[in-house]
Amino acid sequence: MTVGDVNGRPASVLVLGGGYSGLRFAQALTEHALPVAVTSRRQPAQPEALTPWGSAGSALPLRWLSFDPDNGALPDAEALDGITHVLVTIPPDGQGKDPVLEHLAPLLAQLPLQWIGYLSTTGVYGDHGGRWVDETTPPAPGASRSRARLACEQAWDCSGLPVQIFRLPAIYGPGRCPFQNLLQGTSRLVHKPGQVFSRVHVDDIVGALIHCIGLPPQRRPRIVNLSDDRPCPSTESLGYAAHLLNCKLPAVERFEDICGGMSPMALSFWVENRRASNHRLCHDLGYTLRYPSYREGFREALAEERRTAARGNGDQAA
Repeated sequence: MTVGDVNGRPASVLVLGGGYSGLRFAQALTEHALPVAVTSRRQPAQPEALTPWGSAGSALPLRWLSFDPDNGALPDAEALDGITHVLVTIPPDGQGKDPVLEHLAPLLAQLPLQWIGYLSTTGVYGDHGGRWVDETTPPAPGASRSRARLACEQAWDCSGLPVQIFRLPAIYGPGRCPFQNLLQGTSRLVHKPGQVFSRVHVDDIVGALIHCIGLPPQRRPRIVNLSDDRPCPSTESLGYAAHLLNCKLPAVERFEDICGGMSPMALSFWVENRRASNHRLCHDLGYTLRYPSYREGFREALAEERRTAARGNGDQAA
């Protein structure tokens, strides 16, 4: 992985939103000796709060910046000086607008930016009855949060900044798999005929972003889906997780029997059905997935969770 010098100066990266994917991306860059600043609403109480799953430390420390527009906390021009690459993981605000564009657009316009990555959602495609969608599929979002995402995509397109939009399905990885719920007996095995979900491992999000940064600007398409090769029912992936843990599955529940008791958020994931194609990413752009399906991804995620737990137990013993 390389993010080269820009106009004779080293590349410098800003991650707006220090959540699950943002931290994983930042960690990968610091391990390649790139300076990275990460924003959060509140300053972490301890430095390790900015350390992703499975990380034993970085080649360079992450620099923390406050970004909390609701309380007037914004990074200033000095804090952003020299930033060349930006990843935006922050969702739309309560009014459906992009908080980064609303509050930082003038500052970003003054920077020597080579690339901005905006993490969106495959939810902007809406329901397609389980059929495949790709980047040429006209957006038809149904959920209000997906409509807000599409509006933010369009706002970024109109910003004049070098933005590349990445549409993501369900994100999983260490700490984001069904293992704990299975072990605690809180998993639900819900069956809805014909329903499938697309997924992507967090490390393939990171890998794909870095791959696209490394492409010449003229080879970076405006929109890229980040998804693995195997959309499947949640019953299938949960069954494999139980197999890895050697534990029993909960009883099957029919969607039609329980949907009335689902929260609006949970229900929104079940009322839309589509398969997100990664043809552009893997064939046109040449990215090789680390985890082509949940099977490879679940195995590695479980191994990483166990390594992290063992390291934590070792620290406590010391």
